Amino acid sequence: MFTGIVEELGEVVAVEHGRESAVVRVRGPLVGSDAEHGASIAVNGVCLTVVEHDAGVLGFDVMAETLSRSSLGALQAGDRINLERAMAATDRFGGHIVQGHVDGTAHILRRTPGDRWEVVRFTLPPELRRYVVEKGSITVDGVSLTVSAVDSDSFQVSLIPTTLALTTLGHKSVGEVVNLEVDVIAKYVERLLQPASAGEQ
Repeated sequence: MFTGIVEELGEVVAVEHGRESAVVRVRGPLVGSDAEHGASIAVNGVCLTVVEHDAGVLGFDVMAETLSRSSLGALQAGDRINLERAMAATDRFGGHIVQGHVDGTAHILRRTPGDRWEVVRFTLPPELRRYVVEKGSITVDGVSLTVSAVDSDSFQVSLIPTTLALTTLGHKSVGEVVNLEVDVIAKYVERLLQPASAGEQ
């Protein structure tokens, strides 16, 4: 589990595409400092498992399901990425519950600069609309954010200077793709409120 508090802005070293999968190698000195084989790292909000660890470069296998549901298939060497290690049981819970299971992708619609902050609006896939509420939590490229406004096909967030400086969201342009993960609590509540199917307790 993660909290959506990005620890490090890493860099893609290489991407090797297979027929239906890819191997992504990234450099992140902080998150790689104590990484072991099998460790979970959120890469732009996607939970990946460390399969290689050599000289500060972490390697991950990325399967077809992840490539189709996230923006990781478009990564190229030199791209900057948000990195976060899995949460330790003794850590402070700085963001919200983030699983690293991407629900869909969105595009940046516009960026509106403020004094020291920036308001960013994103498209909102129809199938995710019911889970996104004003003042609720959402994860964008692995960053825990508060929804400041939402309508039928888009939502917006306000980015503070720290987020602009220390995550990819400070550098992405209008039209670029981001990964979305909605609040898992909303999905559980929806499921619990549905009528039980035959055979369910």
